Amino acid sequence: MHTLFLGLGSNLGDRKEALNHAIEAISMQIGIVEKASRIIETPAWGKTDLPDYLNQVILVKTKLWPLECIAKLLKIESSLGRERIEKWASRTIDIDILYFNHWFFNTPDLTVPHPFIQDRYFVLEPLNEIAPDFIHPVLRLNSKELLDHLTA
Repeated sequence: MHTLFLGLGSNLGDRKEALNHAIEAISMQIGIVEKASRIIETPAWGKTDLPDYLNQVILVKTKLWPLECIAKLLKIESSLGRERIEKWASRTIDIDILYFNHWFFNTPDLTVPHPFIQDRYFVLEPLNEIAPDFIHPVLRLNSKELLDHLTA
């Protein structure tokens, strides 16, 4: 089984319901959700004049390979009303692959680990809650250290 960390976010509609529906779909199509952080509310990132987001990180055990996961996750986003019109636009749901095992790779369809983990409080805070000792395979810092560097 592979270890998959996913970042979830929503800033349109019933945000909490969108997160719950995403987790339900991930459980049915991707793998076993072993841990889920609490939900936090944060300001929009990248394009800051948008409604606040609800964010959460989950740990999933899956038999799927990374490109299979991203294909299924994009379908889940679409089924939950996600429209890809503009970068960093508001969305009903956003599902990002943060980590896949301790691997690092870059393809046209997927970069692992997610390239902005170290810059995003809304990822690091919930990630630190469920996996403080997980080590970023490129930066060689764990979640707690990355969060400490961000808030320092």
